[in-house]
Amino acid sequence: AGTINSFEDELNYFAHGARHHFEFQLGRMEGLDRARKTVRLAPLAGEDGEVLAGERDLPYDTLVVAVGSTSNDFGTPGAREHCIFLDSRAQADRFQKQLLQMYLQAHARSTGDAALNIAIVGAGATGVELAAELHHASHHFVKYGLDEISPQRVNISLVEAAPRILTALPEHVAASARRELEKLGVRVLTGQQVTEVTADGLRTASGLAIPASLKVWAAGIQAQAMLEGIGGLETNRLHQLVVTPTLQATRDASVFAFGDCASCTPPGAARPLPPRAQVAHQQAMYLAKALPAHLVGRALPAFRFHDYGSLISLSGANTLGNLMGNLLGNVSIRGWIARLMYRSLYRMHQVSLHGPFRMLVLLGKDMLSRSSGPALKLH
Repeated sequence: AGTINSFEDELNYFAHGARHHFEFQLGRMEGLDRARKTVRLAPLAGEDGEVLAGERDLPYDTLVVAVGSTSNDFGTPGAREHCIFLDSRAQADRFQKQLLQMYLQAHARSTGDAALNIAIVGAGATGVELAAELHHASHHFVKYGLDEISPQRVNISLVEAAPRILTALPEHVAASARRELEKLGVRVLTGQQVTEVTADGLRTASGLAIPASLKVWAAGIQAQAMLEGIGGLETNRLHQLVVTPTLQATRDASVFAFGDCASCTPPGAARPLPPRAQVAHQQAMYLAKALPAHLVGRALPAFRFHDYGSLISLSGANTLGNLMGNLLGNVSIRGWIARLMYRSLYRMHQVSLHGPFRMLVLLGKDMLSRSSGPALKLH
């Protein structure tokens, strides 16, 4: 939506590696030789297509795969051609640039009655938060003189195949989020499975036609296709590596995987853990302790996930969610307390990356930037 400047908060892995004692190699994994214990990296090419480095084989003793996930379009006709996916920052920047270009185009024409139709497929946390941020951005565009598209003529449709939005959260939290979105003017459509995407909009299984010049696909995930059967390891229908409760691949104890690219079913559970950031974070913390034990040959305990709840930001309108734990039970929160906790999650992430002192420096920089610069990325 352009409400955060992505270039200011990016992490340089070469600098981070030098500071924290690891070596960073830039490249795309394309193969795995478990017999030789090597990872194959594809040739590295520059923006002009010039090959900067050929194929490389990196040796390993213990391998941890954490390549995340990509969006799953479920084979929907036209989705890849006409929707923007949010699998990378480059794609998010592309969406923001297209949004800005539509405002600039309307400003150049100076008609004053232009409309903008945006459709978001998928009402999980990504879709819900994006819808709220876009509404927020539409009001900021007016403040900066781009008022040919008024906020009332920015039509945002949030389309979900399930009976309700935010299926991973408790129903009362989802119901509150829906009410807040509808107050903002977001059109929330549940029980609507998208069957076709065209240049002009979406079509659903019920026959509904949703006009949209900007379309975002935020429904469902799958692991990257290159993981399918890589190195003879077991994968599921979503290309995820199937791992044991210790996060080790079922066919090779020297290969670990975690996060969205791994399918882990805890002991006694009927289903694998959901692809959520909270799961990946706890698995990373588990591996930080388990890997040293694995290297000296000790048996590893099973990973156990503890759901501490979820928070959803509806931009300036509200923040809400639920907290879970042994002391709190299941408590719903909203308003400024929820907003403060939501923002603290990012600061905790910065502490993990850089330490408390650098986090405080970055916090001060962000506060100065907000007071001196525009609230939107306008270029």
